[in-house]
Amino acid sequence: MSDLPNAANTGHRAHLNPADLARMLRYATDWLGVYREQVNALNVYPVPDGDTGTNMHLTMQSVRRELDTCDESSMPGVARAISYGALLGARGNSGVILSQLLKGFAEAIKDLKVVDAAALGRAFQAAQKTGYGAVMKPVEGTILTVARGVAEGAAQPGEHIEDVLENALFRGQELLDQTPEMLPALKQAGVIDSGGQGYLYIVQGMLAQLRGEALPPAPEITSYAQEQFENEEFGFCTEFLMSEATKPIEEIRELVTPFGDSLLVVGAEGYVKGHIHTNEPDQLLATVGRYGKMLKTKVEDMSEQHTEILGMAGATARAEEELAPTGLVAVASGYGLVKLFRGFGARIVSGGQTANPSVQDIVDAVRSVSAEKVIILPNNKNVLMAAEKAMELMEGRAVVIPTRTLGQGIGAALNFSPDVPAEELVEGMTEASRAVTTFEVTRASRTTNITVKDGRTLDIKEGDVIGLMDDELVQSGGSPEDSVLEMLNRHYQGQEIITVFGGPQHTQEDLDALAGRIGKEFSMAEVETHPGGPDLYDYLVTVE
Repeated sequence: MSDLPNAANTGHRAHLNPADLARMLRYATDWLGVYREQVNALNVYPVPDGDTGTNMHLTMQSVRRELDTCDESSMPGVARAISYGALLGARGNSGVILSQLLKGFAEAIKDLKVVDAAALGRAFQAAQKTGYGAVMKPVEGTILTVARGVAEGAAQPGEHIEDVLENALFRGQELLDQTPEMLPALKQAGVIDSGGQGYLYIVQGMLAQLRGEALPPAPEITSYAQEQFENEEFGFCTEFLMSEATKPIEEIRELVTPFGDSLLVVGAEGYVKGHIHTNEPDQLLATVGRYGKMLKTKVEDMSEQHTEILGMAGATARAEEELAPTGLVAVASGYGLVKLFRGFGARIVSGGQTANPSVQDIVDAVRSVSAEKVIILPNNKNVLMAAEKAMELMEGRAVVIPTRTLGQGIGAALNFSPDVPAEELVEGMTEASRAVTTFEVTRASRTTNITVKDGRTLDIKEGDVIGLMDDELVQSGGSPEDSVLEMLNRHYQGQEIITVFGGPQHTQEDLDALAGRIGKEFSMAEVETHPGGPDLYDYLVTVE
């Protein structure tokens, strides 16, 4: 069903009911999606990593998912969907701040039956207040400045919802146009603030839905502001989502403050969301992980992100003769694994277990690679179908190697060479992927009993350690380290290399201790360890 109103209902509105508001925000998500790459192309502050539009859009998509399942006849239900969805889906500095703007907006409307013009104005003012309150050291010239402009405009007298949104956009645009004078980085690049522009597109989308306007075509991107900047060592953009926190948000914020800058720690309903730029992501996540249940982490090397966005900026401009024979796209999560795949020459699509990327995400990655043909490694059985659909859409420019685990993906990537035609690589990479055994240690999400392939019946309680071999359950119980050793003892077949990736809750000391235990029992194998394993897993172990 379309989120556009019928032509007969596009006149001035005096108030919005909960379903009206839900439709407006769904449409605003699509509106922002049209301009996502344009916002990315503006992104130079706080670092020129080129993902502000993507992060804000992902945050809004999470809001839309919650709106799709909430009770649209209830303003408290819609308000909770806005606030809760934004927090769970917040990505990046801009996404976390956006989540707080939406939280303030939702808090202001949650007890109302309908939202009239005055109430909508107050909601935008509450959004601005909550946004500023979430940032330890607010910087003008950013999304916060534009949110202030939107709030000032929305506070002007107006009888209709349309008046409020028009005034909000006018004043917000005035302050957005002034942002280059507030931030030297923006002035250097000759751009307005990307996060502020993204926020205005959301408000613009709300107004467009009210008026019944169709989505515009996506603008053509001809330049990226990131090209103005040198490729520097920016450090790691580190994020976490934690539940069941045993410390107040203020104490968690104090814990992570010494690790870096660009710090945001926010929360609601028992969840804590954190964002920080640091050079010690593994130590930071291990420190925070002691005080709750770590649900999701994301660590991006901002220097690598900068390099990738410059690659995307130049991809369309490269002459045909400059194309490499073959490119590589890999789906991965966990910063250690992402770094490894990037080292093999892969363009990364973020995702994996419980966070499957879309077909469009994979298509966009393939298109960004400057190569005659691109090999796609899905690295998860649940991503395989999306990868194959992306291959179809690329009409012969891509081929999928059906890797079902990250271990298989590593085996395939080890045999990748950009100078060799894809047709000559596929068979060898496929065989190499099948030669890798992958062990994963995670926790059971429910109580059950399962009979495994060798006839044993495992009685499993929710929260128990469980072990999987090549994505099939084979072990339960004990500590995560015991799980690794038990699986190796049952299934090790004399391979030469055992590689252990530690999850976000484990320190390098944990990895070293586990490597020592493995080395004693399997002295014939070389044992390697790396931090930055996938989210929700204690350990990922590959044997080859």
